[in-house]
Amino acid sequence: MNYVIGIDGGGTKTAAVVLDEDGHLLGRGEGGPSTYGVVPPEVTRASILTAAQMAAQSAGLLEAHFSAAFAGLGNVVSDLDRTALHEMIAAMYLAGSAHIGVDHDCRVALAGGLATRHGLVMIAGTGTSCFGMNAAGQGWRSGGWGPLIDDEGSSYWLGIQAMRATVLAYDGRGPATLLSDIVMERLALREVEEVMNRLYAAEMTRTEIASLAPVIFQAAHAGDAVAAKLIQLGCEAMADCALAVARRLSLDTGSSELALVGGLTNAGDALFAPFTAAIHDRLPHCAVLTAEFPPAVGAGLLALQLIHHPIDETVLVTLRQSISLQRVNE
Repeated sequence: MNYVIGIDGGGTKTAAVVLDEDGHLLGRGEGGPSTYGVVPPEVTRASILTAAQMAAQSAGLLEAHFSAAFAGLGNVVSDLDRTALHEMIAAMYLAGSAHIGVDHDCRVALAGGLATRHGLVMIAGTGTSCFGMNAAGQGWRSGGWGPLIDDEGSSYWLGIQAMRATVLAYDGRGPATLLSDIVMERLALREVEEVMNRLYAAEMTRTEIASLAPVIFQAAHAGDAVAAKLIQLGCEAMADCALAVARRLSLDTGSSELALVGGLTNAGDALFAPFTAAIHDRLPHCAVLTAEFPPAVGAGLLALQLIHHPIDETVLVTLRQSISLQRVNE
């Protein structure tokens, strides 16, 4: 029996899963942050190894050595990145060098979101980016250039817009909005001017700013026009990313699929509905779906492909049943 490991690494945590060749999810593990080039290499290595060893132990395996391993990490964008990360994982002896795959986190998100089918994935989290692959195996990414010059529609962007709408309303340069009171309450501010201290003197982190995103949806649910407009603008920007990828891969004509993933999907239909509408304005025949499997499982499926194991419906049915059973037992 072949056992493989899939790894999904980001700025907060690293997730790992162990699959067998039949599609059973046997174990899970978690480590610290591993975004490539953002955290030190020794931290990336330790996070991956911790997650892999925990997953192997959870699966009842004696050691963290597998028939194949696939890792998708944030910020892996060049061949140099892939080579360095490949060498790092090979040095951990997680799998033989010929059966190690490395790519960016969008790749494993797509593999999980569409169960290895070709199409598009839109990541809507602290940042935003879109990635796609066509039937010929060609891939392309749009967005994901970071908060200073990109990431419209992301949790971070929405957090910034919530504070911006608050100060514009206070100045009289923008319309009154429910966001003012909600932002003040969420940040525990006594007066609007204190936001400058929080942003610049206390130096709010990207994560802290992104945590304000839910206030936009809260205000929109209460009927606030400013909040609703911000959500619409964010969805339009994300849909533009998807259109760019679809055009590059000739997926803009005929039917296609797009999986929407990331922390912002916790908003449910408040995000899904306007995003789907924005996609259909640009790609009328694109089906917008919620992800079938999480990115770490997508990495596991890609690891199975490294040993030329077909991902057929039998494997997928087994995987779905395995995940459902684990949820029932949790």
